[in-house]
Amino acid sequence: MQPSEWSGPQRLRTSDAEREQVATILRAAMAEGRLTLSEGEERLSAGYAATYRDELAPLTADLPDGGRRALAETPQARAATRRDVRRHAGAVALLAVLLVGVWALSGAHFFWPVFPLAFLVIGLMKHARHGAAYRDRYYRGHLAPHHR
Repeated sequence: MQPSEWSGPQRLRTSDAEREQVATILRAAMAEGRLTLSEGEERLSAGYAATYRDELAPLTADLPDGGRRALAETPQARAATRRDVRRHAGAVALLAVLLVGVWALSGAHFFWPVFPLAFLVIGLMKHARHGAAYRDRYYRGHLAPHHR
C-alpha cells in the first residue's frame, strides 16, 4: 500500500508552515542547480497542493540530506549565523571586561582571568569557524517532523 493511499488516523494533515518549508527547500535546490526550473516548479506546485504530510516527503527525498543542507546555506541562514557569532563575541567581550575588572579589584599579582578567557575565546573561534554546522543543527531542529 502506498503512503498516499493510507487512510485513517495514520495520515496527518500538513500545515501552511510545513508547505512553505518544503517550498523554501525546493527554491534553494533550484538556486543550487540541483533541480531544473521546470522540475522545481512542478515540485513547488505539488508541495502547495499537498494535503497530507506524507505527500511532502517525496518532494525532497532525492536531495542531499533531504534538502536540509540547501536550507542551511540560504542567505537568511548565513545572516542568522553571522548575527549569532556577533552576539557570542559581545558576550565574550563583556565577560572579559568583568573578569579583568574583578582581577584588578582583587589586587592579585597573577593574571588569573587568562584561563577562563582562553576557554571563552576558543569557544568563540569554534563557533565562528563551524558556523555551517551550527546552522545545519539549527535547521534540523526546526524542520517539520517528516523531514528530520
